[in-house]
Amino acid sequence: MPLHRFLEIAAWTGGVLLLATYAGVRTWSAQASEDGVEALNRARAEHGAALKQSAVASAADTSIRSLSTTQPDTTTWDKKRIAEYNDALTKQATPQAVLRIPNLKLEVPVYRGTSDFILNRGAGHIEGTATVDSQTGNIGVAAHRDGFFRPLKDIQVGDTMFLDTVTATKRYRVSNISIVTPDDVSVLNPTTTGTMTLVTCYPFYFVGSAPKRYIVHARLDDESFARGAKN
Repeated sequence: MPLHRFLEIAAWTGGVLLLATYAGVRTWSAQASEDGVEALNRARAEHGAALKQSAVASAADTSIRSLSTTQPDTTTWDKKRIAEYNDALTKQATPQAVLRIPNLKLEVPVYRGTSDFILNRGAGHIEGTATVDSQTGNIGVAAHRDGFFRPLKDIQVGDTMFLDTVTATKRYRVSNISIVTPDDVSVLNPTTTGTMTLVTCYPFYFVGSAPKRYIVHARLDDESFARGAKN
């Protein structure tokens, strides 16, 4: 084969290979660019969702905190309990949640622990029970019979109650009401389903140290309520 013919074929073949390589690079570059845009869009969406969730949590936290300084209806409270509540307001406390029972017009902030100060200020989350954010387990909440929990004397099986936390609003229905001795701690036993147990002293108008405990058991509804849902 003449040399000039060989060089022409070589040049043509090299050009084809170069074009093929260029096309492949362009295809890879376009795909990489498309993947990058999709990744960026996903990141933006996730960031937006995180910001929205953060804003919702912040608003919920503000709402929960504000209730801790809202004056409750004390018309049925014992005078001594009112004085102790007002004294407790002079100290700082951050609630974990808000317990609401619409039928009883009851709204009470729930704090960590059950010290005298906590129970004078609101309701207390009983240590060792499920956390207020839990979807399973038994959440124990206690309060005084002559203060925030006095309306429990009128609660009935089937009544609805809500537990507002920073992350969610959970709806419960009263499943059982019982009266036990103070040493019967079985009412706070762990459960495999979502439950909440309210504990207060009994009888409600007993003079002195009440000899019994009034127990309200409630079950978590299957439907989970979003923040801001209507009751």
